[in-house]
Amino acid sequence: MFSAAMSPESLSSDHRADPAGGRRPSRDAFFDNAKYLAIVLVAVGHAWEPVKGDSRTLQGLYMVVYAFHMPAFIIISGYFSRSFDLRPDRLKRLITGIAVPYILFETAYFAYRRFWEKDAGADLSLLDPWYLTWFLCALFLWRLTTPIWKLIRWPLPVALGIAMVATLSPEIGDDLDMQRVLQFLPCFVLGLCLRREHFRMVRRTSVRILSVPVFAAAALAGWWAVPRMDSSWFYRSNSAEELGAPWWAGPVMVPVMFGGAVLLTACFFAWVPGRTTWFTALGTGTMAGYLLHGFVVKLADHQGWYDPAWLRHPLGEIFVTAVAAAGVTLLCTPFVMRGLRFALEPRMDWAFRPDAGRAARERRSSGERAGTEAVTETGAEAGAGSGTESGRREKVDA
Repeated sequence: MFSAAMSPESLSSDHRADPAGGRRPSRDAFFDNAKYLAIVLVAVGHAWEPVKGDSRTLQGLYMVVYAFHMPAFIIISGYFSRSFDLRPDRLKRLITGIAVPYILFETAYFAYRRFWEKDAGADLSLLDPWYLTWFLCALFLWRLTTPIWKLIRWPLPVALGIAMVATLSPEIGDDLDMQRVLQFLPCFVLGLCLRREHFRMVRRTSVRILSVPVFAAAALAGWWAVPRMDSSWFYRSNSAEELGAPWWAGPVMVPVMFGGAVLLTACFFAWVPGRTTWFTALGTGTMAGYLLHGFVVKLADHQGWYDPAWLRHPLGEIFVTAVAAAGVTLLCTPFVMRGLRFALEPRMDWAFRPDAGRAARERRSSGERAGTEAVTETGAEAGAGSGTESGRREKVDA
């Protein structure tokens, strides 16, 4: 499992640009910090997979991390998709920023499996995402449906209903990883519904304090659930029937897991710094960190780097955690992002027809700015004139 998420747009390399293609507002360090910390959790979760089997504590923590790290990415992705519509320039960004990286990295993972791991059964199929690439496929589909969610009256209940029905449908199959697309859909729609003030609310001191016992309770619940619950529920990639559960378990688990994910995500956001930190700039490179760390994890497993027994003891698990965090941090650096820009943010003007409406939008935007400046200047002149007249009246009165 993924991370997308994240990106989560969260995975988007640069949220200075409106994901919908609009003007670039000033950066908010909070979202860059959140993306970086979330991608660290993603990498750590993947690094734990080969060593968690012998530790109930690590398996419990694994469940807790998987309960919210993808929802956090997807919620941020939805939040930065709010202004998406079917305007040509925004569709172009959707293709170059999500569809093209999906095709390139799906192909790269296929080549790795076929030629490095010598997996003769590996097939290249753009309809069957492998390992990490499912998130890019899902984000593409979610973005395309954004105008629908902005149109209907009760988007979140409808999205939850769709996710619940998906768990009843094993016949959905693996095409485009639709189980994940549909079961994670409520998180994306929730992001569409959020506003900046909602993020400010969860960052209050009271929420930060309350999040400590919430995470402690979640850790205990994860430890308790290890022998009683299949962690595959958190992947959201299978129907209830495929997980060996009764049919009614799926529709019950969807709102329960969604509620838990929202609660833990809120607690996670409460501890994300809102100021600029040493890792804030790394939040712009989470797409590179997300897509590249999968190669490292798979290579480590294939080469037997997880084989030493000491890695399955507490100190070894801490070592694995530290190496995963440090490794994904390096992959998020601007140097790596610049090297991958051809694949993650390709300039493909040659592939698109000229946008006939772009010039008109630019003229309208220039006109609006000119009008604003004229109003400001007029107001300033009026204020200056008023001050001059007031001064004359004061002299007369004197």
